[in-house]
Amino acid sequence: MYDFNYHRPASVDEAVRLISEAPDGKFMSGGMTLIPTMKQRLAQPSDVIDLGPLRNSGIELAGNAVTIRAGSTHEEVALSPDVNRAIPALARLASVIGDPHVRHRGTIGGSIANNDPAADYPAACLGLAATIRTNQREISAEDFFVDLFETALEPAEIITSVSFPVPQKAGYAKFRNPASRYAMVGVFVALTEAGPRVAVTGAGPCVFRVPEMEQALIRDFSAKALEGITIPADGLNSDIHASAEYRAHLVGVMARRATDEANR
Repeated sequence: MYDFNYHRPASVDEAVRLISEAPDGKFMSGGMTLIPTMKQRLAQPSDVIDLGPLRNSGIELAGNAVTIRAGSTHEEVALSPDVNRAIPALARLASVIGDPHVRHRGTIGGSIANNDPAADYPAACLGLAATIRTNQREISAEDFFVDLFETALEPAEIITSVSFPVPQKAGYAKFRNPASRYAMVGVFVALTEAGPRVAVTGAGPCVFRVPEMEQALIRDFSAKALEGITIPADGLNSDIHASAEYRAHLVGVMARRATDEANR
C-alpha cells in the first residue's frame, strides 16, 4: 500500500471540499473494494475521504417506495423489516452478498458507486427502475450505470440514498463464484407497474436488461415463458471462472430461477 492522506469529514460539504482539494482523492464508504485494491497497489489515491463518519444509514418505507440511505450496510438491508415486507427479493439479494464480514462493513452506496461488474445491487437498481439520489441531483438507474467501473457520478458527487419502487413481485437468482461469492451471473426479475423488467449482472462489463425476456414475460410471467430464449455471448465476460458462452447460458438459467422465486 502506498502512502496517502486520510480524512474523516463531519459533513457532505466538508467531504466535497476535501475531494476538490485533493490531487487524486477517493471517497470511501465501507472500504470493501478500495482497501483491497490499495493493498494490492492497484490503486494509489493521494487522499482517502471516509464517508463513514457521516452516519448516513437508515431505511424508510413510504408510499410505494423503499428508500435506503447510502451508508446502510448490506446486513441492514437484509434484515430490514420494511425491505422484507415490501421487496423481499431485495432483502434476499443483500443477504447473499460476499460473506458476513463484507455484509457488516460494505454499504449500498459504496457498492453502487463502484459499479463492479459482478456486484449484486446494480441488478436490483436496474430491475426495479430505482432512483439514485446524490448531493446534487437524482439519477435514474437507466442513466446511472455507464460501463465497467463507470457511473454517471461527477468527481465531487456523493450518493445519499437509493429509492426502489415497490414491484408487484420480484425475484433474484445468482450463480456465485465459490471463493469470492461475487455473481458470475445474477438476474433480477421484477413485475413493475410499467411491466416486466429483467436485469443481469456479472455476465458483462456492466449491468444490462434483456428485452426479449421482458417481452416474453408480458405475455406470461412464468419461467416457462423464458424457455428457449438465449442471449449472444459476444461482449460478455470471459475469464478463468467461466467463458462468455457459459455466462450466456447462465443468464437463461438464472432468469428462470428468479422468475420462479418471484411467483412464490
